[in-house]
Amino acid sequence: MNVGLVIVSHSAKLAEGVVELAAQMAPEVRVLPAGGLAEGTVGTDFEKVSAALAEANTGAGAVLLYDLGSAQMVAELAVESLGDPRSAIVAEAPLVEGAVAAAVAAQGGKDLKEVAEAAEEAARGAAPEEAEPTEAEEVREELVLANEVGLHARPAALLARSLTGLQAGVSVSLGDQQADAASVLGVMGLGARKGDRIVLRASGPDARQAVQRILDLADRNFDE
Repeated sequence: MNVGLVIVSHSAKLAEGVVELAAQMAPEVRVLPAGGLAEGTVGTDFEKVSAALAEANTGAGAVLLYDLGSAQMVAELAVESLGDPRSAIVAEAPLVEGAVAAAVAAQGGKDLKEVAEAAEEAARGAAPEEAEPTEAEEVREELVLANEVGLHARPAALLARSLTGLQAGVSVSLGDQQADAASVLGVMGLGARKGDRIVLRASGPDARQAVQRILDLADRNFDE
């Protein structure tokens, strides 16, 4: 089972939009909206947040993300009212970027604390890169992106998710820019487009397998 997510917003439409985006990145993660007041106006509703939190947590816990200050207060109150408040975390993260990062981490089987940390890392930009591997350890491959949208949202998420369960530090480079391949936001930040040549570098026991998974994704045009 995966960690669930709750999107707490003053706007029902905003919460639903973030859920739609996160679901594209992580289809196996339960991401639920808790936006607006019960009567359909702007605001946050404790009962709505509590109900979403109960539904999102299927046993691995849930992370809540919020848009504005009072939404944080309602989210924290919902967590405090749980029988076991340790089963949920309110993450201090940008709503959209945090939701995407958290969803991908949850899809990859990360635990509650790790999913919350992934969301909060989005506030500081791309996740920190692994240390540069030595030449003796490095697996290096180049490829030209042939898919229409390059390494934008969904392909970046597929790339990051493909590394789940592998013991390897992998980076993706475009020109003089480099990103941790496990960070969907970092990969998206490269701005790699169709026709761009990227470089994959990996180290660790599963380095070759990690690189091959990415090459296989590219051969399939990232399932577009």
